[in-house]
Amino acid sequence: MTFAAAHIDEDMCQEMLAAGILPAIELIGRRWTSAVLLAAAGGARRYGEYRAMVAGISDRLLTQRLKELQAEGLIERTVVPSTPVQIVYSPTAAARELIAALQPLSVWGQRRLLAKS
Repeated sequence: MTFAAAHIDEDMCQEMLAAGILPAIELIGRRWTSAVLLAAAGGARRYGEYRAMVAGISDRLLTQRLKELQAEGLIERTVVPSTPVQIVYSPTAAARELIAALQPLSVWGQRRLLAKS
């Protein structure tokens, strides 16, 4: 049975909730978090690159989201010893796994938007 054809009964729904779907959705549902995470999909980036890729995000909020993603183990912060010092943010294996899990959601969202137009 494919996921699209799966029937989710009440027991399965409770199992999914207990297994961590709510914390995952709460994490990616925070304003700008998904955009920052998807910007990380391309690999290691400096702060300014994230700022350019996530148009409209404030410096304060970008800094906050990067710190949150780092605390969640999704972004790794590396200080590159150079002059001036550079800080690089890279996606972890867990981030790449989450980004892959978001791809079907993205497809669903695109189909839904096309259906509305």
